Amino acid sequence: MSGKIYLIQSDERLQELTEQPYDTEKLLQTLLEKYHNLLAGDQMNSDSPRRWLLISREVNVPGEEASAGWLDHLFLDQDAIPTLVEVKRSSDTRIRREVVGQMLDYAANAVAYLPVEGLRARFEAACERRGDDPAQAIVEFVDAATYEDEGIEDAFWGRVKTNLQAGRIRMVFVADKIPPELKRIVEFLNQQMDPAEVLAVEIKQYVGQGLRTLVPRVIGQTAEAERKKGSSGPREAKQWDESSFFAELEARQGLASASIARKILDWAKVKMPDIYWGKGKRSGSFNPGLNHNGASHQVIGVWTSGVVELQFQYMKSHPPFDVEGKRLELLQKYSEAIGISLPEDYIHRRQSISLSQLEDAGVLQRFLTVLDWVVQEIKST
Repeated sequence: MSGKIYLIQSDERLQELTEQPYDTEKLLQTLLEKYHNLLAGDQMNSDSPRRWLLISREVNVPGEEASAGWLDHLFLDQDAIPTLVEVKRSSDTRIRREVVGQMLDYAANAVAYLPVEGLRARFEAACERRGDDPAQAIVEFVDAATYEDEGIEDAFWGRVKTNLQAGRIRMVFVADKIPPELKRIVEFLNQQMDPAEVLAVEIKQYVGQGLRTLVPRVIGQTAEAERKKGSSGPREAKQWDESSFFAELEARQGLASASIARKILDWAKVKMPDIYWGKGKRSGSFNPGLNHNGASHQVIGVWTSGVVELQFQYMKSHPPFDVEGKRLELLQKYSEAIGISLPEDYIHRRQSISLSQLEDAGVLQRFLTVLDWVVQEIKST
């Protein structure tokens, strides 16, 4: 039986709107694409309402040997948590159980195979088509205070990668009506899965007298699920040190990344001994420094998010790397050491590479040799 809602007009007349199903699944998909707030991020987290950055509609999820299929929408929230969305009408019988297996298949393959670089390229291309600046869009979207001194754009995409690798994702089923069978499954999965989150959003449509009202409701957040997953409220900034940095890095990125960072720190203590430990709410960092001729030189920063920041934006303020040609020479050395071609626009700002790219002992040694060259060049001025 269709429900109704009632609007009281300014002249005190009562206007009746009747619940009505969507004509097509595509219509509901289009509404989500245009009006992200229909995902009801305020209901998902009332203390810190989720905001949405649409990466793309119809995302091809790669599998081990072939495509796993096409996801209806892929969003990111302000904490860089990938949010996978599947849309079905309640009249589609697959919404009762079959869609769950489909979503879990997408999620498993996304965590294993979805390339963050491709997502970033797709987002940037969409921004350019609209005439928007991708970097500015990220800065305006996130809570900049949580990034402290990190390069926000690169750090954000680094967090996307970290979240995917950790399985920290959100799966959302969207329909005009969530059937009881799906509701039970969603509530069960959301209690059992951690750090992943499983939710459903019911978006009912009411129409009448030329008006249309959409009413979203989040389903799946039982008290037990909330207790298990704990609070995700704001954190206080902390002063990081060597002990807390490596404990956090190992917990978030694993022993291999911590070992690489340790070797970089050991190098720094000899060659760039002025070590600056960051102060941040979520991520810790250390930045090796070298004082020479009255100037403080910084070359790299290492973060508990699992990245090494190449700090060209600092280097271009002091000789000899205030000369663009010298920074291009350094960029080429980085590319040769790591074995990948780094874009030339890196020389104008902070950009990051993953610690995992330095796992091979030979690659790490070549990287440190490049840093040796940088120190020599600084000292020669």
